[in-house]
Amino acid sequence: MNSPLLEKISQPSDLKKLSSQQTVQLCAEIREFLLDNVSKTGGHLASNLGAVELTVALHRVLTTPTAISAIPTSC
Repeated sequence: MNSPLLEKISQPSDLKKLSSQQTVQLCAEIREFLLDNVSKTGGHLASNLGAVELTVALHRVLTTPTAISAIPTSC
């Protein structure tokens, strides 16, 4: 799997340095990573794929991990 942007991300603040186009590419790389790994190990995929953009957006907007936020993981 070729993930040039994903390999460069080491902390949430790295996301703030990406352009909009790079952010779209990063989300695609994350989805590809999830598909590759879940296809090998099994497990739930839809909720992981649906949370990619949300998670990246939260890290870009908030100062994580220092920002206090609560993200519900199930209903």
